[in-house]
Amino acid sequence: MSSTESLQQKAPRPNIVLINCDDLGYGDLSSYGSAAIRTPHVDKLAESGVKFDSFYACNSLCTPSRFGLLTGRYPERVGLGSLLLAKHIGPRTTAEDKSNWWSRFNDQYLRWWFVSYLSKLHFWDFWTLPEVRGIPEEEITIGQALQTAGYRTGMVGKWHLGEFPVYPEYNPVRHGFDYFYGVPHANNMRDFALYRNEECLSPDFTEMDQLTGLYTREAVQFIHESRNKPFFLYFAHTYPHTPLYASERFKGKSLGGLYGDCVEEIDWSVGEVIRALEEDGLVDNTLVIFTSDNGPSYCGSPGGLRGRKGQSYEGGFRVPMIAHWPKGIPARSVCSEPAMNIDLFPTILALAGLELPKDRVIDGKNILGLLTGTEKRSPLDCLFFYHNKELEAVRMGKWKYIRDIDTMAWPIPLDKYWKSEGSITAPWLYNLETDPEESYNLRLEHPEIVATMEAIFQQWNKDMKENPGGWK
Repeated sequence: MSSTESLQQKAPRPNIVLINCDDLGYGDLSSYGSAAIRTPHVDKLAESGVKFDSFYACNSLCTPSRFGLLTGRYPERVGLGSLLLAKHIGPRTTAEDKSNWWSRFNDQYLRWWFVSYLSKLHFWDFWTLPEVRGIPEEEITIGQALQTAGYRTGMVGKWHLGEFPVYPEYNPVRHGFDYFYGVPHANNMRDFALYRNEECLSPDFTEMDQLTGLYTREAVQFIHESRNKPFFLYFAHTYPHTPLYASERFKGKSLGGLYGDCVEEIDWSVGEVIRALEEDGLVDNTLVIFTSDNGPSYCGSPGGLRGRKGQSYEGGFRVPMIAHWPKGIPARSVCSEPAMNIDLFPTILALAGLELPKDRVIDGKNILGLLTGTEKRSPLDCLFFYHNKELEAVRMGKWKYIRDIDTMAWPIPLDKYWKSEGSITAPWLYNLETDPEESYNLRLEHPEIVATMEAIFQQWNKDMKENPGGWK
């Protein structure tokens, strides 16, 4: 018997359902303090599982966060530090790309970025587009890894890791998923197509209020069809990303406006997923993870934290995370140790009895001990916060060090590169235990901590410059 087979025999090998919301804020669930939005199904997962209160996405934007979630690696390793745009998704290298340069430039998203950045003399930031068109072929996703362990893998919802209607090589079925039902990108981008596997069901899908219901139907069906073998379901919601839509059943029902209606419909969807697991007798041996890709945009609550989507403040990176697995996670658990979505890759592989790839750096760490309560300290030494390919902040233990940052809200930066001498007291040092709102700069009081964090900052940038891909 090979060592791999032995590992898999000893591993618990639970089913895994990973639910990833789009732009859901840290404070948008009633279990995280919301008084305006009711989320009884998600709250029930927290009551019978573990709730993390210092869990982070690896980026405060959609594409890079999703790359890190699925690969366990910082997205800057492959040039995915910013958003992939509809059709305009990378360097113009083909004849077709070059002939369409004006239509690509005229994309609504690019025009918006150009005007906002140029108006603030941030012209150089306009060029911080992704360096690649999608998730590179050599990367290993959770789905691909679990396929080697005999799991059936499915993906439902928003992909945003390659414009597969234009470049089919980025379709989820070519990156580790046996089944796919969903869309290529956010619903505020043009060419919003609905796909099943590699078949286009609708090239211009417009029934936005039906999306959550359609996704849920497909997710439930996948669970039922997979009940006789281990399975992995990556369920990536389109909402509450704007523009917001909710079905008639939920519209106008929350105290949080249309945004709250969207979140309450997602909560209903979670209930349907759990009910499907119960019907098939799978609840006890299924790990259900509920989280978000980044903090809230214009709508939504960061839960009192500073910043929002697109910023390296806590409100842009810190997200809700709840894990439910009756067979392995004690009920009513709370974990305050820092962790990040890149940690889910090594954790899930360990549960399936798989070793990590040996030819590359996996930035995430196995946090199974934090999930089960058998370990009290995070295995991570530091967490790194990037914005548009630039490292802006580092967290080590209770300390958060911000080298430089736009202090005003995304998407229009106001002061990072345009400020008078002495007007902004960078860098910043925050004690997140006593000041999670990042209100009090302690750099003058703790120069030794600043020096330590700056050394970590410089060493990380040096290592990334020398070997960005982390290949061994």
